[in-house]
Amino acid sequence: MVNGRPLTINWEDKFIPAILEAWFPGPSAGEVIAETLFGDYNPGGKLPVTFPKAVGQIPLNFPFKPGSQASQPGEGPNGYGNTRVLGPIYPFGFGLSYTTFHYSDLKVSPTKGKVKSDIHVSFKIKNTGKREGDEVVQLYLKDEVSSVTTYESQLRGFKRVHLLPGETKTVSFVLHSDDLELLDKDMNWVVEPGSFKIMIGSSSENIHLTKGFEILPID
Repeated sequence: MVNGRPLTINWEDKFIPAILEAWFPGPSAGEVIAETLFGDYNPGGKLPVTFPKAVGQIPLNFPFKPGSQASQPGEGPNGYGNTRVLGPIYPFGFGLSYTTFHYSDLKVSPTKGKVKSDIHVSFKIKNTGKREGDEVVQLYLKDEVSSVTTYESQLRGFKRVHLLPGETKTVSFVLHSDDLELLDKDMNWVVEPGSFKIMIGSSSENIHLTKGFEILPID
């Protein structure tokens, strides 16, 4: 596909085994597209947007507030059956490769920190396929309880990791206090004490590892 925005491609998704998103490529596009389609190059790109299933879902975006993209009850006093198209066809951060990857051993330190604490995150990723390739690992953060409504999760880090077949690497991130901030009711950026959740994934929906930590109240 050569295009400048997300498209509704439900038929293509159902019947075509692979789709290459080229966006608006440059003068070397023909060679690069051919190399990718014929397997001479192993892609590792991820979508920076969300692809909806239908135009009636627009705006469909990431990040999003709780309930803004929720499903509907099919039964009961507020149930109307399946009258809505729900969820993306491809979520933010989605992308395939000619190889596969396994995530493991998530570590978060400290598990109880202070408002100005740095939170250190590490995990392992292994190429479990037969070809070398790149994976774009993604770190999402969820504020479990807050004084104002916050996003379901937010991207707080990503790295492109190149791995040979069978190779394992350790990936590390550091979350600073401004990564935990929210805009409170007085329009001030603050870090509120409470529980947070780290989510490591290959897209905003394909989460492989999770672990929580807590920010303690100021003494």
